[in-house]
Amino acid sequence: MNVLILGSGGREHAMAWKISQSKLLDNLFIAPGNAGTKSVGINLDFNPTNFDDLKAAIIKHQIELVVVGPEDPLVKGVSDFLLNDEALNVLVVGPEKYAAQLEGSKEFAKEFMFRHDIPTAAYKSFTKNNLEEGYDFLETLKPPYVLKADGLAAGKGVLILNDIEEAKTELKEMLANEKFGDASSKVVIEEFLDGIELSCFVLTDGTSYVNLPNAKDYKRIGEGDVGLNTGGMGAVSPVPFANEEFMAKIEERVIKPTVNGLKKDNIPYVGFIFIGLIKVNGEPKVIEYNCRMGDPETEVVIPRLKSDFLDLLIAAGKKELHAKTVEFIDKSACTVMLVSGGYPEDYEKGKEIMGAEKVTDSIVFHAGTTIKNNKVVTNGGRVIAVTSYGADFKEALKQSYKSIDGICFEGMNFRKDIGFDL
Repeated sequence: MNVLILGSGGREHAMAWKISQSKLLDNLFIAPGNAGTKSVGINLDFNPTNFDDLKAAIIKHQIELVVVGPEDPLVKGVSDFLLNDEALNVLVVGPEKYAAQLEGSKEFAKEFMFRHDIPTAAYKSFTKNNLEEGYDFLETLKPPYVLKADGLAAGKGVLILNDIEEAKTELKEMLANEKFGDASSKVVIEEFLDGIELSCFVLTDGTSYVNLPNAKDYKRIGEGDVGLNTGGMGAVSPVPFANEEFMAKIEERVIKPTVNGLKKDNIPYVGFIFIGLIKVNGEPKVIEYNCRMGDPETEVVIPRLKSDFLDLLIAAGKKELHAKTVEFIDKSACTVMLVSGGYPEDYEKGKEIMGAEKVTDSIVFHAGTTIKNNKVVTNGGRVIAVTSYGADFKEALKQSYKSIDGICFEGMNFRKDIGFDL
């Protein structure tokens, strides 16, 4: 089978790495890919949201399966475009535009959860037209105050503030002054949930589903979880505190009602559901849905799959997941993200990366990299994810940090405390 992965990050490199091992694969293409995906497939130089270029590539390379990595093309309707063009005749793993609102609109997701009795925080939505009501609602809550831009804001549209006046000021900044552009034309204010977070991942064909390994990622730039939010500085799988009893609660109270809710609402859904959860007094509550795999969680989830990943993706596309089971590797996997100096604020690109190709005891997944003048250079804020296996997360992390010692680029930064709270 000829497969095309859309995206250019560490998530897409991890998917490409795993798919390339399948006996069912003929040719693997990644658009646009990065310096790492080049080693397991063929990079195609076009933007996944350019649907004309996408169609031309599918025809030229006789693509039979398209796997959509990032959220932006999904929210813009890439799956609808591919499925509605009968001439293409491709399988697509990635939900259609309406279903992608589970991630694309915080309000849509909240209404879905309340409709299907899925445990989550209390909330209300506001626009600039009822800003004063937003102030009044904040007065009814206890700190900290959680403000979420309704739309996509590249992982940066959530503010957690302790001061009521600061919360009111930021609400005005988001709604009236468009702090996050169109993404914050509507803001969801919700109660703060105090607990420890984890993520669960489901691959579904809209009727049946399979669970993938759980994971926990670390979003803040600073050690001890301080500083600005990033796209993710590292991840651990499995999550030590997620025992069988707790995972059974998630299955019954969250995963099944989510998949069944999509069916009840007549929302076709083929693809991944990323469920961001928090454990509050031993009980799971949903923080958010994403309509794709997480990054850097994919870099620990996919390496723990023993099953043929491509076989599962084909089954999802054909709506035959009911016939599949999933096996995991009985080891922990941990990843540490190497980022550009200055990230998540301003940073420079084009810094030569040295030593990554010499790493043998870890898996090096490229994120923000490209090739310039025959050299691998930085091309983003998050540059490389270094993933290792171990008997437990501590052993796996120890190996990742050991491997990182051999990699360098100007301004390289990483957190040395991934897993500190476990």
